[in-house]
Amino acid sequence: MTSTPQKPSTPTRAGLPLPERQKLNDLETQEWLDSLAYVMADAGDDRAAQLLEDLDHYAYFHGAPILFKQNTPYINTIDVEKQPTYPGDIEMERKIRNIIRWNAVAMVVRANKKSDGIGGHLATYASSAELLEVGFNHFFRGHGAAENRDLVFFQGHASPGVYSRSFLEGRFDTATLDRFRRELSKDGEGLSSYPHPWLMPHYWEFPTVSMGLGPIQAIYQARFIKYLENRGLKKPGDAKVWAFLGDGEMDEPQSIGALRFAAYENLDNIVFVLNANLQRLDGPVRANSKVIQEFEALFRGAGWNVLKVVWDGKWDELLQRDYNGTIVKRFELLVDGESQRYAAFGGKELREKFFNTPELQALIEGWSDADLELLNRGGHDVNKVYAAYKSATEHKGSPTVIIARTIKGYGLGESAQARNVAHQVKKLDFTSLKNLRTALELPLSDDEVEHLEYYHPGADSPEVKYALARREALGGPVPERIVDYPRLEVPGAEFYEEYAKGSGEREVSTTMALVQVLSKLLRDKNLGRYVVPIVPDEARTFGMDALVPRIGIYSPRGQTYTPVDSGSLMAYKEAKDGQMLEEGITEDGAMASFIAAGTAYANHGVPTIPFYVYYSMFGMQRIGDLVWAAADQRTKGFLVGATAGRTTLAGEGLQHQDGNSLLQAYVVPNLKVYDPAFAYEIAVIVEEGIKKMYVEDQDIFYYVTVENENYVQLPMPEPKEDTYQGIIKGMYRLKKSAYSGKLQAQLLASGPSMPAALEAVKLLEGYGVAADLWSVTSYKELHQDAVLTQRENMLHPLAEPKVSYVASLLSKENAPGVLVSVSDYVKLGADGLNGHLDRKLWTLGTDGFGRSEAREELRDFFEVDAKHIVVATLYALLRDKKIKADVVAKAIAEYGIDPERLAPVFR
Repeated sequence: MTSTPQKPSTPTRAGLPLPERQKLNDLETQEWLDSLAYVMADAGDDRAAQLLEDLDHYAYFHGAPILFKQNTPYINTIDVEKQPTYPGDIEMERKIRNIIRWNAVAMVVRANKKSDGIGGHLATYASSAELLEVGFNHFFRGHGAAENRDLVFFQGHASPGVYSRSFLEGRFDTATLDRFRRELSKDGEGLSSYPHPWLMPHYWEFPTVSMGLGPIQAIYQARFIKYLENRGLKKPGDAKVWAFLGDGEMDEPQSIGALRFAAYENLDNIVFVLNANLQRLDGPVRANSKVIQEFEALFRGAGWNVLKVVWDGKWDELLQRDYNGTIVKRFELLVDGESQRYAAFGGKELREKFFNTPELQALIEGWSDADLELLNRGGHDVNKVYAAYKSATEHKGSPTVIIARTIKGYGLGESAQARNVAHQVKKLDFTSLKNLRTALELPLSDDEVEHLEYYHPGADSPEVKYALARREALGGPVPERIVDYPRLEVPGAEFYEEYAKGSGEREVSTTMALVQVLSKLLRDKNLGRYVVPIVPDEARTFGMDALVPRIGIYSPRGQTYTPVDSGSLMAYKEAKDGQMLEEGITEDGAMASFIAAGTAYANHGVPTIPFYVYYSMFGMQRIGDLVWAAADQRTKGFLVGATAGRTTLAGEGLQHQDGNSLLQAYVVPNLKVYDPAFAYEIAVIVEEGIKKMYVEDQDIFYYVTVENENYVQLPMPEPKEDTYQGIIKGMYRLKKSAYSGKLQAQLLASGPSMPAALEAVKLLEGYGVAADLWSVTSYKELHQDAVLTQRENMLHPLAEPKVSYVASLLSKENAPGVLVSVSDYVKLGADGLNGHLDRKLWTLGTDGFGRSEAREELRDFFEVDAKHIVVATLYALLRDKKIKADVVAKAIAEYGIDPERLAPVFR
């Protein structure tokens, strides 16, 4: 029980005169400090911390107004007396850094001299060389470390430095460096501008230059490592995920959006290294405050272990002599705009503006301006960096961020160092280059400097031997992408046999069909354990709640409570080895999980198959940048846009009804896009997708739309093999008309538009039109094949012209009559086929905003219901001079269509 404070028996100090009261306060403060110092010396820091916590609780419960502080003083977190001894050869590592620094600069400047404006960045790597090299020499573990291999997310703009290290190690030659940003060279493979696994598939692992995507992906990669280990798919290890970030990058919502999630998941296998060079692309990040303190508060509040590396070892000399805390108080008054000036203008500015009181000036008595210039930032002191890295890797129970203060453009001279223009600097003049050569102590002549010669000390040099020895001790080169995973055994024809039979009279939505396919995969003895269902927070909406009690929702804590629905068949189940990832309301987080699962085949040699099921409207337009990152990383898996289509989601309205995701997905080059109408189509797409991705190792992934509207699932047309191939290629004939009318038409339908098209076939018979019905599963597949065929013919004008798949299917001989398509998506998807066919394709689609309405009214509004399909077909026949205009006019009148109403796109 907490004791109650007792009132003093003597008069309180409140009645004393102010000088005496202040004297008593000072004496009392000193007694408390002396007592605390005694406890620290006698019982240790942990006991002192516990005592302070007890005092804090006591004061709080008895009403003392103690304010919560999110920040520690603006000094290094790790005291100099607790710094471990640096394990490496500091002088040798300095020489290696200098070589890499020079070659990074030479590579970028040479590239811009050869092709002005080709770009590249000098300042970011200059600020982060020590941060990276301490990692390369002592922490980053390569593939040889097996289950302990680390994943490293490099700052995208620092890529020249990473390339230059690979040059020193012998992985690249000078010719390769000369192809920096020249990837189309006929002389050999080039170096991509930034980390791009698609462009350098044996080197880079993670694309990071799209600001903010690196941090959130790193967090979910760290979480997925725990997931794999807890499910027994990966041997437990001590692998770490390192993410190198810029301070300006932290303004992106994705950079900070998952911080609390990382702490909740106890991800002590992730280390953020925040390169706080105080500058974004055009100027200071927080000129009027201290961004490092802001980040500390942010991360501490989110539950992270925070290590600040603010000042280098030279400052320790002053701090140890500063018994009154004068320098620390001056640190607290600093703002980043002021700090930037000291980095730019050197010792004279520091003497005049920072050491601006008699007390501070006394501390530097006898110091020259050159001495003051040795007072550097902590991120450039390898001892400080190593201490932080070691502490971070040994920390347990929560994620760690290391906030390291650096100088942008460090060492690049007056034109770049700490200047607002540093990020844009691509060239250095001859004088700056000579000064850099001298500062780096490299044996290059002025002529070699002027011609920007690379410097390599030789394969047998001490520098190269040291660098390679350190990498060998840590498991080999980094970065390096190695793909080695067991190929999966895919179910055969029996997998989709039950779906080929159709649903009889039972009405089923394609969403439920997808869930049934997924459920069947989860039971498969070969594939089941590798399937990773992912939902943001809509499992019940998508009919996936039945999977929860069977496979469980992954939680590193297991289930420490009894759920409210315990005892029921659909009880909510969390488990440490749970298979489903239920991410909450975060499409970005769920997509980051999809990427982690879809790249596990390369990162961990485990071919997990992610199925990310989400509201289709909350997909591509929200997470498009992450989808592009997934493509770059050669991610595999299935993105499933559920409740898709503009008119199937009755009542939801403008922001929920999706008529555009297929078009947004089209632009991703290696993303296969399908809009199936029937269960058997879904089964075929999934089976073929698994085979292509996990057996043939094609670097593709899939976007499949499914809807929540129930209708009869038709049986698979015979011959099944032809239908199978048609589904994959994008189109097949679903029904050939049995009607013998003289007028002919070909109706193309997909997804939720299929029932309306089936109805339209019957209605058209009343106008003497025999209509065949085609199921279009992928306009993207059809269009890409047509474009490639066109290109082939254009580049081979003397050869017999080839015919695209869609053109052969819809030729006048094979499919006579007018062509009309209907889709629950914007018209542009189908319109892409025009120009590739022997006649016009008339298209119906759902251009415009959604509405809160029922399906029938929505389809009338968007003009994609059966009657509008009929009118469009009759109009096509009119334009083909097969019927008179009065036939079309009569149909419009009979169906009650208002010809004067505004088109949906304008309403």
